[in-house]
Amino acid sequence: MDLQMTLAAAAGLAALGLFAGWRGARPPDPHRGPRMIPWRFLMLLAAAGAILMLVHAVNLMGFTTGRR
Repeated sequence: MDLQMTLAAAAGLAALGLFAGWRGARPPDPHRGPRMIPWRFLMLLAAAGAILMLVHAVNLMGFTTGRR
């Protein structure tokens, strides 16, 4: 994956994480029924994916992250 695609994926995952965080923080509405999408878990997965994409972008720029 090249640098532009990696940064686009990181931005998309960050946007998904922000949206899921906003939806997960809303108070429950018992009249509409239970939530069928686990927004907090999606926020966690999106944030983890965004961090991985940023580490990958740093590696593509020439820095070494991890063991040699």
